[in-house]
Amino acid sequence: MLRRGLYLVTPDWNDTGALGAALADLLPARPALVQYRNKNADAALRREQATRLLALCRQAGVPLVLNDDLALALEIGADGVHLGRDDGDPAEARRALGAGRILGVSCYGEWPRAVAGAAAGVDYVAFGAMYPSSTKPAAVPAPLDILTRAKRELGLPVAAIGGITLDNAPALIEAGADLLAVISDVFAAPAPAARAAAYAGLFD
Repeated sequence: MLRRGLYLVTPDWNDTGALGAALADLLPARPALVQYRNKNADAALRREQATRLLALCRQAGVPLVLNDDLALALEIGADGVHLGRDDGDPAEARRALGAGRILGVSCYGEWPRAVAGAAAGVDYVAFGAMYPSSTKPAAVPAPLDILTRAKRELGLPVAAIGGITLDNAPALIEAGADLLAVISDVFAAPAPAARAAAYAGLFD
């Protein structure tokens, strides 16, 4: 079962050394989950970066999932995969991963996607954008009460994503979020490690 807490999602940095160093500084805050995501990287760079981050996460005892890339997750032995709308069938991914690895799905603000994900055996459902997001400025907003409904009806961990800050995070947790998926508000913070620790403190 996934722990509740900060769900770190990596920024689109092509400098593997800088990305690894940044994550290494954040792992002492014990995020519940890390997702490697780099929409700019080619296949070779994704493999290089994912392998580097997996080693860091293994050392820290924090699970790493890969965004949108089931084949790479299986190849390097990552802890799981996160699938968006166009990234394959969750049921097929569940079969490929087996029971012991993590499978998450983006549900946006679409309740039927969450129900279908639960039926396919996912480990968590993610909703968003909860707030306007610099990463996905065109994302359709998801209603806050969808977190509450998912928590009540699906019996799965619920992740919130999109425009999350320390200021709006408590409202998401109160609505039912078990995981807060954050990129910019941690990685672009003046003191990223302190920001990550502050998020972790919200779940104490």
